[in-house]
Formats: sequence, structure tokens, C-alpha cells
Amino acid sequence: MVGMESEESVRREHLGVDDLRGVVRAVFGGRELVSVERLRGGTRKGVYRLGLAGGGGAVAYVWHPDEDFWPDVQSGTGLRLFEQAHERLSAVGVRVPRVLLREPGGALGDIAVVEDVRGGTLEELMTRDPQRAEGVLARLGAAVRAMHSRVADPARHDGVEHAVLSRALTDLAEAAARVDRIADVRDRLADLLRTRHAAVAPRSRLGLVHGELGPDHVLVDADLDEPVLIDIEGVKAFDVEWEHAFLELRFGPHYRHFADPSLDPARLAFYRLSTYLSLVAGPLRLLDGDFPDRAGMVDIVEQNIARTLGQLPR
Repeated sequence: MVGMESEESVRREHLGVDDLRGVVRAVFGGRELVSVERLRGGTRKGVYRLGLAGGGGAVAYVWHPDEDFWPDVQSGTGLRLFEQAHERLSAVGVRVPRVLLREPGGALGDIAVVEDVRGGTLEELMTRDPQRAEGVLARLGAAVRAMHSRVADPARHDGVEHAVLSRALTDLAEAAARVDRIADVRDRLADLLRTRHAAVAPRSRLGLVHGELGPDHVLVDADLDEPVLIDIEGVKAFDVEWEHAFLELRFGPHYRHFADPSLDPARLAFYRLSTYLSLVAGPLRLLDGDFPDRAGMVDIVEQNIARTLGQLPR
């Protein structure tokens, strides 16, 4: 079992009604802010539900060092990336929360206020009402195909698989330094990474990917049963097989809604192993800080240690 160092992490001060009253006034005028709830998740930004007198409200995204749980890591996120991703997804007809306010560089950090999509996450719906979730999954599959069919400018493509190999070898080194089971087979895993990378043929076509598309990063419009993508700052032009390696992991038997027979098997095999290693090393980095859901992160690490070791030939 991976250790859970620093189990008793320092409790951070989160924003409250007094902090966000001015933001609400800028969006809703004279309506009174009566409640602020920091929502779960959000390792790189604070996500706050804003409740208004008389009902209704919005959600505030806050990018500030005090909201970032990653220790000593340049997050690569923020309002600018959110805006770019929002524009790119909207351009291909993919639903994202409607933006009500953008406020860069304020005393609280960069802020975006967006509509409050109150149908819960797709992950919750899949458990609560599997039959209804099937319709949302089908619509999400169509949205993903629309994203992946958006071809990037080939002139900007420099072989993303090479960057993935470099990152995967770094993840392997970090995982091996922390997990004996990985350390015991580090050389075999490095050889397997290089072998799978070498099997990938050159390609110039890239699609638009979310980067971390699990059912917890999809909200459900309660009125239309429409999927609404969140945590979109990682949206970029990339090999679509990278996204599929994550989709098949996170959606399990529901992956059939995303399956694509045109995928390159060599790229998918390489990205599978790279993804598993990133889901060992990444959560371990997060556990070096004071992220509160430590048991959940340890569970992710354990699952992906098993997946990583399962990739080795017997």
C-alpha cells in the first residue's frame, strides 16, 4: 500500500460571503449573496457555489496560489486557458457552462463566474439512474467525436508522442522513487515505453481533446439531459488516442459510447501505459501537499500501479 504521509493536513481558509459579495454584485446587481460553498475537486482552482436570496445563483472559479493544492508545481492553468478552451469547445458545438463574468487580476486572483448547472455530475447520474444516464452518455459520445474530428493545423504538429515519452519516463522515475513495486521493474517498464514509442508511425493529424474527461468532469443539464463539460483548462490539440486511453479507463463498460475503430492501435497501447504512469506519479505529487481527499488519491495510485504492472509481458 502507498503511504498516506501528512494525513493531518493544514486546513485552508476558503472564501466566504464577505469575500465574494462584490463579485456577485458585479453579475447580479442588487441581489444578495447568502451562501458560499466550496465544491469538492478543484486541485488547481477554487470552485465555489454562490447562493442568492430568493433562490438561484452561480458558480465562481478562482485561480489563486491559495486555491492550488499542487506543491511546487507550475499549474499551467488559469483564466486565460479557461477562456481559450471555452471558445474552442463552443466553436465545435460542445456545451460548456455559460460565462457570466470574467475578472482577471483582482485581489482574490483571476475569477470567472459561470452558470450553475444543477443536474449533478454524470458520474452521480450513472449510479442514481443508469437508464437516464445512457442518453447523456450517447450525447457525450457525439460531443467527443465532434471535438476529435476538429483537425489542427499540421504545421503546428511536431510529434506529440515524443513529448509523451519524455513525460512518461519522468513519471516512471518519480513513481519508482516512491513505490517499491515500480522500482523493482523500472528498467522493464522503461524498455516497454521505448518499444511502444518506437512502434508509433509519424502522423500530422491532431484532434481537439479535453485531457481529463471522466464522468466527474461532466455535468448534466437537468432540463435537457445534455452533457456540460467542466475542468476544461487542459483542452488542446493532441492525438485523440491519448484521450481514448483515459476514456476507456474512466468509463469502463460505458466506453462503447466513445469507441472509434479508426484509432491507431500502436498509439493507443503507448498512451495507455503513459496514462497509467501519470496516474501514479501525479497523485503522489499531490499527496506531498495538503490536498484533503488523501484516501481518494491513494486509491487512484493503487489502481494505476496495478494497471501499470499489468502492462508488462508475462
